[in-house]
Amino acid sequence: MPGKNLSRDEAQARAGILSVDGYEVRLDVTGAPDLANATFRSTTTIRFSCSEPGASTFADLLAPSVRAVTLNGRALDPALVFDGARVALDELAAENVLVVDADCAYSRTGEGLHRFTDPADGETYLYTHYEPAEARRVFANFEQPDLKAPYLFTVTAPAAWDVYANAAEREVTEQAGSRTWHFLETKPISTYLTAVVAGPYHVARDHWSRELPDGSTLEIPLAATCRKSLARYFDAEEIFTVTKQGLDFFHDEFDYPYPFGKYDQCFVPEYNIGAMENPGCVTFREDFVFRSKVTEAAYEGRANVILHEMAHMWFGDLVTMKWWDDLWLKESFADFMGSFALREATKYQAAWVTFANQRKAWAYRQDQYPTTHPITADIRDVEAAKLNFDGITYAKGAAVLKQLVAYAGREGFFEGARRYFQQHAFGNTVLGDLLEVLAVTSGRGEQAMADWSKAWLQTAGVNALTPQVTVDAEGRITELAVLQDGATLRPHRIAVGLYDREPDGTLLRTARVELDVSGARTVVEELAGRPRPALVLVNDDDLTYCKIRFDADSLATLRTSLGDIQDTLARALAWSACWNLTRDGLLPARDYLELVLRFAGRESDIGVLQTLHTQAKGALEFFVDPGHRARSARQLADCALRELRAAAPGSDHQLAWARFLAITATDEEHLVLLEGLLAGTARIDGLEVDQDLRWSLWIALAAEGRATAEQLAAELQRDNTASGNQKATQALAARPTAEAKAAAWSAVVDDDSLPNAMVSAQTSGFAQAGQRELIAPYAARYFELLETIWAERSIEIAIRFVGGFFPRLQTDDATLAATDAWLADHPDAAAALRRLVLESRDELARALRAQAADRG
Repeated sequence: MPGKNLSRDEAQARAGILSVDGYEVRLDVTGAPDLANATFRSTTTIRFSCSEPGASTFADLLAPSVRAVTLNGRALDPALVFDGARVALDELAAENVLVVDADCAYSRTGEGLHRFTDPADGETYLYTHYEPAEARRVFANFEQPDLKAPYLFTVTAPAAWDVYANAAEREVTEQAGSRTWHFLETKPISTYLTAVVAGPYHVARDHWSRELPDGSTLEIPLAATCRKSLARYFDAEEIFTVTKQGLDFFHDEFDYPYPFGKYDQCFVPEYNIGAMENPGCVTFREDFVFRSKVTEAAYEGRANVILHEMAHMWFGDLVTMKWWDDLWLKESFADFMGSFALREATKYQAAWVTFANQRKAWAYRQDQYPTTHPITADIRDVEAAKLNFDGITYAKGAAVLKQLVAYAGREGFFEGARRYFQQHAFGNTVLGDLLEVLAVTSGRGEQAMADWSKAWLQTAGVNALTPQVTVDAEGRITELAVLQDGATLRPHRIAVGLYDREPDGTLLRTARVELDVSGARTVVEELAGRPRPALVLVNDDDLTYCKIRFDADSLATLRTSLGDIQDTLARALAWSACWNLTRDGLLPARDYLELVLRFAGRESDIGVLQTLHTQAKGALEFFVDPGHRARSARQLADCALRELRAAAPGSDHQLAWARFLAITATDEEHLVLLEGLLAGTARIDGLEVDQDLRWSLWIALAAEGRATAEQLAAELQRDNTASGNQKATQALAARPTAEAKAAAWSAVVDDDSLPNAMVSAQTSGFAQAGQRELIAPYAARYFELLETIWAERSIEIAIRFVGGFFPRLQTDDATLAATDAWLADHPDAAAALRRLVLESRDELARALRAQAADRG
């Protein structure tokens, strides 16, 4: 479609001549409950100025049809000026008024205005999601972050519905069968940050206030919503507790009052991402409404997301990047501040352990792809922007900011943030704007900040830090050096920790030195003369972003004693380092699994334990030599069962081990137990087999051919909810039959009406590790369809197809060759599509290398 993929050059040219005074957007969604109504009416008035009268430009709009276009009172023929993606605007005046009356489409892909009908009660719900460039699916606009403007929204909806938007409602008027919500004008914000949520949502309300330095009081109404059928599970009080703690923390640290009037948090169905920072109306995926028992790690994760989105109110909403090149200016900061605030302001004191063990694992993985990029990236268009919401922009950027706090000092960092907000409130910025203030507040100076930025923000790749230890005849350190490798050698502020055994066998830190590391080799002079420790941990306390390596003696200690490390963060860093060694083919996969078998049962941190389960499953499926998979699988399942029975009744650890058993069970003994737990004929003291766990068991049994379509239909009747429908779809697709695979494939490929959540359910069920031969024939079809799917589907659905159906389980040279052939034969394919295939290709090649290492 012409113009659908907006380029940076086009956006810069448009921003060079336009400034926007304001939008008035009127939406009529009264017909939404009737699914026969595919569209809603959208009328947009844009007031804007042009510095070059007589010039031409365009407005963005993705809509099935346009009723009328008026520019400065002059009617334009929609057939001539609208091409399906853009509205051509010629002969602009110095001051302009554009009115576009369109019929826009309800979405089932999570892009634009998403419509969902709840199978539990038949109620219909709407919400918007726009990032990076989908507001044009709902109203005509200039779809780029640097043309900020205030918005007036008016929404007409069914009379029984409530409507939420960025600003508070000014008034609500009633008509026959409907109500119209007139909202106050917003502050200047970018198009992608506007939001509308509408439907018969359950709502809880609270309030937060803060006395300001001038003696006045800032009053912020709070609301939290979810679908009515989830209301009984909605723990709004806990959500409000974290919300208030976050508002207190950010007001103290940022010294800039929350600027958006109210703070609604809406938990919505079939959401494509974790959450979105729409000012005044944050949207979250409703998986955060826990309808079954979850571990403390899940509550911590939700709290982190709440604080992440709240940090965006300042980093991203108040001050916004000019273009997606500087996406890190909001996402890296929010990711860092989420963990920082979680640790500083809430009860979740393991935030940095989780960050080290989970978020940074995502970053390390992304940063080793051939498609890696600097944190400040070269984003040429909005398709590229879509893919840059990745582990580098989020987690690596956050880790680098943690390094910056160590480098600049906490007070220097936060004082820089305060000045940044004051200087650029409601504006747009680039990298240099932030560095300018940090150069002053950190005391490091302009050149030092420029050097730091060049090393950390403007170059790609991850360094590895390895201790090199020499000792004398008496076992004392004569020299301890830190070796750095990588394409770019960076300055690192790190701590080096020495750990030794106590009489009871535990490993405790006996020395710690903090220092700057630069270049290929840095000597830690302070540690000379100390006894050779059992373990040397570079990057102790996780101050920098790097892969940790070990000297031979330290690795030998971990093989026998990893679980003896008493400090939770240090232990998490050791686990993370061993996983990276496994992914890199430096530690055989079965050696890593042996660590899990020996020490996972002693892991006290539930978040770390759940990560170990995920990584162990990944190692088994992709990194273990195929000839040893069956034995390793049996060992993991036996371990899961042993630890399940040993765990404290009703504990988080018991639930985690039950879930792990479900994803590792393949032998008769384990499968019979799963069947017994479902039927109630088997029981493990304290384990509640609630609805979500029941689905986990059904999916496991379905993949092993021990669940019929009739049984799954009966379970769905028991749980005819949105989640239940998704899980039932996944279970049906997981069955080991040619018919099940064909049905799953066809549901996604042959029909474009499947909603986003169901596409994911089908692809998840389709790809089962024990069914490699069954799904192998689909590899050729996959490569044949790539470009067609990319061209014909929305980018969100296309991404799900490309990632979900890539033949990653076919870890053989033939599949690698087929991937290489497609890349060679399609050099002109969309850059975003090639990136996704390249990353999947890299994972496949890594798996082959790891399997070779495991054989050796």
